[in-house]
Amino acid sequence: MATVVAKAGIRREAGWLYFLDKQGDISRVRMQRSGQRIPRGRQKVAKCGVDREDGWLYFIDKKGNVCKVKMKRSKARRKTARKTARKTTTRRRTTARRKTKKKTARKKPARRKTARKKTARRARR
Repeated sequence: MATVVAKAGIRREAGWLYFLDKQGDISRVRMQRSGQRIPRGRQKVAKCGVDREDGWLYFIDKKGNVCKVKMKRSKARRKTARKTARKTTTRRRTTARRKTKKKTARKKPARRKTARKKTARRARR
């Protein structure tokens, strides 16, 4: 379940993409549509100043608030999982391999040309 980090109460407009920028504020940019040129640049919608933590995904929910959810696979989780995993040593068996015969290329049988029936062409008038 997501936890609300900052209450902004933003009303979304159609055709805009809302996201949390590097400063922790809510910004928006025009969505690209096929065949249309979009003006460059982003607009700040609300100043929240959210400090991000590693291993969390930040998003803007339907009510317009900034929320966070624990990531399924994050760098922080991978590091702790590696530390807790037990290291098992496995011995490889050393057995002599049998020598395999080299495969010779088989010749494909020649295709016989079949006589085509000649169709009588109709004389053009």
